[in-house]
Amino acid sequence: MTTTPAPFPAARPRRTRQSSAIRGLVRENTLTVDDLIWPVFVRDGEGVEEPVASMPGVVRRSVDKIVEAAQEAADLGIPTICLFPYTDPALKTADCAEAWNPENLSNRATRAIKAAVPEVSVMTDVALDPYNINGHDGFVVDGEIVNDATVEALVKQALSQAEAGADIIGPSDMMDNRIGAMRDALEANGHQNVMLLSYAAKYASAFYGPFRDAVGASGALKGDKKSYQMDPANSDEAIRMVARDLAEGADMVMVKPGMPYLDICRRVKDSFGVPTFAYQVSGEYAMIQAAAHNGWIDGEKAMLESLMAFKRAGCDGILTYFAPTVARLLAKR
Repeated sequence: MTTTPAPFPAARPRRTRQSSAIRGLVRENTLTVDDLIWPVFVRDGEGVEEPVASMPGVVRRSVDKIVEAAQEAADLGIPTICLFPYTDPALKTADCAEAWNPENLSNRATRAIKAAVPEVSVMTDVALDPYNINGHDGFVVDGEIVNDATVEALVKQALSQAEAGADIIGPSDMMDNRIGAMRDALEANGHQNVMLLSYAAKYASAFYGPFRDAVGASGALKGDKKSYQMDPANSDEAIRMVARDLAEGADMVMVKPGMPYLDICRRVKDSFGVPTFAYQVSGEYAMIQAAAHNGWIDGEKAMLESLMAFKRAGCDGILTYFAPTVARLLAKR
C-alpha cells in the first residue's frame, strides 16, 4: 500500500533524518550477528593458516585451526560456519570418491567442530568440484557434465556429511533432481532433522574466481559451467528453480552471487516467503577489499552497506567472508 504524502511544508521528509536517534527509530531493516554465516576453507596439516592471495584477510585453515575459528564464531555470536575443502590434488580423481570418504577434510572438520563447539551449527557444501580432476561440479563423460550419475554421487556425499554431524547441507551443484534425491536418502537413513539449504538460483558468474583459487579448482577446471549453472540474463528461471527445490524438500534457499542479483533475492522472498539467503561471493568480497586497501572507498562502511542491501532485498541471512569483522563491529554498537 502506498500513500500520498502531504505537500511541503506539511511534509518534510528530512524531519526523520535529522539525528542518529531518529534515524534509528524509523529504520526499516536491521543487520544483526544472527544474519551471518561464515564460510571458511579447510586444508590438511596442523597449525596451518595459509593466506589466500586473491582474498585479503581470508586463510585456509587446518582442522585444528578450523576448530579455533568455530570457537571464535561462538564467542562472537555467529550462529553458523560453512566448510569448503582445499583438497590435495593427489586425491582428485575422475570418480571423485574422496567426496564421500568419511575421513575427508570436510567430514573431519565437521566432527571436530561438533565435538568442541557444539553450539555452532555446521553447514557443508555438496558438489564434486573440490574432488574432481576436471574441476566440474559433476562427472564429465565425453565432454558432457552428466546429470543422473552425478546425482547418485552427490547423494553419497550428502549422506557422509550428515553422518559426520552436519546440521545444514548446501547442495551447490545445480544438477536436476538432486534435492529430491538427497531428501529421500536423508529420510531413509535416519537424518530427518538435517536441513537442506539449496543453492537454488546459482548463476554462471564471473564473480567466483577467488573462491576457485581458495579451493584449488581454478587450474583444474576445463571449460565452463554454463550447462548447469544459470544464465545471468534470466530471472523467471530462478523462480522456477526455487519452486522446484522447495517442492523436492529444500528447507531454505539461496541466491548466488549476492549483490549483482538483489532483484532475484527480492523476487524469491516475495514469491515464496521462505527462509531466503544470499552468498556474498569471493569476487564481491575481493572487490571491496581491494578498493579499500587502495584507499578508494571506506572499506568498513562499504562492507556494512553491502550487507544491509541483502536485508533490504528480503534476505534472512548472508554467507559472507566479512562475518567475524562485522560481528565485532556490531558488538561495539
